[in-house]
Amino acid sequence: MTEQDIPLIDPHFHLWNLEENYYPWLSDEVAPAAWGTYEDLLRNYLLDDYLADATGQNLVKAVHLDVGWDPRDPVGETRWLQSIADRRGFPHGIVGYADLAAPGVEAILDGHARYANFRGIRQSMNYHPDPAKTYLSAPEVSRTPQWRRGFRALAARGLSFDLQLYYPQMGEFFELATEFPDVQIILNHTGMQVDGPDHFDAWREGMRVIAQAPNVACKISGLGMGDHDWTVTSIRPYVESALESFGVGRCMFASNFPVDKLFSDYGTIFEAFREITRGYSRDERMALFHDNAARYYRL
Repeated sequence: MTEQDIPLIDPHFHLWNLEENYYPWLSDEVAPAAWGTYEDLLRNYLLDDYLADATGQNLVKAVHLDVGWDPRDPVGETRWLQSIADRRGFPHGIVGYADLAAPGVEAILDGHARYANFRGIRQSMNYHPDPAKTYLSAPEVSRTPQWRRGFRALAARGLSFDLQLYYPQMGEFFELATEFPDVQIILNHTGMQVDGPDHFDAWREGMRVIAQAPNVACKISGLGMGDHDWTVTSIRPYVESALESFGVGRCMFASNFPVDKLFSDYGTIFEAFREITRGYSRDERMALFHDNAARYYRL
């Protein structure tokens, strides 16, 4: 089997239809973002666009992550995606949104769970001194009783949690993972290091901390958000450090398309991952490009 023959499961991509659905960050006035300007994303990105971008990558399955759908109707995104999956096959897994601190979060989770491809929740937990990089209204939201009650509702339903955060928060979420060992937590975007190379050592130490929780896995993705002009050489330390911290058995490669399309094309991203893992065994590469995503997202 050549490296091009290894089947790919992409465990992190997004779709949106701006004509039919409402996404505040895309539909309203463009606001500052952690990863810079994004005017080029202000157009529909549909399944045919994604599959065209993935041409030549032996893509066999993919997992859709919430993408800032109208928060008044979070289940609406899962309903829309399931309708696409029922017609086209993709996406094979759906990770929806819920505010885990909301009083009625149990009903929202049950609403998502009515759809066959739903797997879990992402609520982006990024808090940063720079308001442009902050997703939350206050730090340490995960330590509040209201939010913990919602997280317990995930545990009771066997749902996973996709965790997006910054490295200074990794100790906080190591504690959460330790308290809820039966919840599969999947770290997004390699820990989302968007503060530049001077923060590499602190990021790496944070990764080592959170990786001590065996129920945390890592998606190696989104590296263009912190390094817009990335090369294989510039991202290699991040990829290798993530693999060192979590091990091959708890990592998976993902595209973050179309957000990372701002910085690269689809094939270039996965070719970089192939180059960095060129010395790995076939079984190790199968795990990173396919098997781990299938296991963690129950595909």
